[in-house]
Amino acid sequence: MTESKKVRVALDAMGGDFAPEEIIKGAVLAAQRNDVEVILTGPGDVLKRELGKYKFSQNLPIRRVEAKEVISEDESPASAVRRKPDSSIVMAAKLVKSGEADALVSAGSSAAVAVSAIQYIGMVEGIERPAVGGNLGSFAPDIVIMDMGVNVDCKPQHLLAFAIEGCVFAEKLLNVSDPTVGLLSTGVEESKGNEAVREAYSLLRSGNLNFIGKIEGNEILSGRANVIVCDGFVGNVLLKFYESIGDCAKTYVKRRLRFPPLRAVAGLLFNSLFPVTKISYEGEEEGGGILWGINGVVRIAHGSGKAPDIAHAIASAKKAFEADIVGALKSRLANFKNESGL
Repeated sequence: MTESKKVRVALDAMGGDFAPEEIIKGAVLAAQRNDVEVILTGPGDVLKRELGKYKFSQNLPIRRVEAKEVISEDESPASAVRRKPDSSIVMAAKLVKSGEADALVSAGSSAAVAVSAIQYIGMVEGIERPAVGGNLGSFAPDIVIMDMGVNVDCKPQHLLAFAIEGCVFAEKLLNVSDPTVGLLSTGVEESKGNEAVREAYSLLRSGNLNFIGKIEGNEILSGRANVIVCDGFVGNVLLKFYESIGDCAKTYVKRRLRFPPLRAVAGLLFNSLFPVTKISYEGEEEGGGILWGINGVVRIAHGSGKAPDIAHAIASAKKAFEADIVGALKSRLANFKNESGL
């Protein structure tokens, strides 16, 4: 990629709770920064109407690609992607596959995004399932959780893939050198954990990862492990619990403070100094929402995201493409295979 060439991001204009208005507004915000080209996919008349609200949009690096169909949240993802090859999310995936776009962003059905990406962009060789990782922000800015909810039932080789992906995440997007890897379990002994965790332990220590062994829940925020590996069931429960702490703590403190002015001050302090309730959004620029394992950059935005959030997601996808996370993952996998013989 030459220095002057803009990163091209295919944006599903019809995905999300506030599509297409907020999605297209977000595209305009991103394009105004003049460092990215946005390719909108959706029905031509809808795209024209929404862009027409911004008289200056014709001078921005935004172009339109016709997509006659839309996949809704209540449709079966696999069958919908198969039945609607001209849907906005599928067309965006096709643009990445053909090389017309460098990355994909959608706030639509996460499952439909994943199915479209797998079918039309494909998986990185050696990876069986896509995964979504996240940075915990606030109290733990150098910590990545893999997986955060995509894969509920995992085999040992899936947990190994999460570890390798998490290392690339930490290195390329968080600038962590030689990240440490911990396997989340119910105890640090080799015999602890379910069968998948016990077998994954042997896989993780067989290669060139900076594997420190198993860690327990009380060590998650300690910083011992930069990459915390778990299945998506555990990862999602962990994330939702972590997000709840801020509001619960604020409510508890305000309840204990009976003097109204002190309650008001406590609320302000918590909002500014204890921002874990914003973790879903806070860590996104650092790689949250990236669908790892896909042979291309795919970024899933929040379905409830408004225009600034969509612009943020586009910037995140741009950063991931420029960091060459896919190339780095392929290199990491090859090195691990050579070292471990697996």
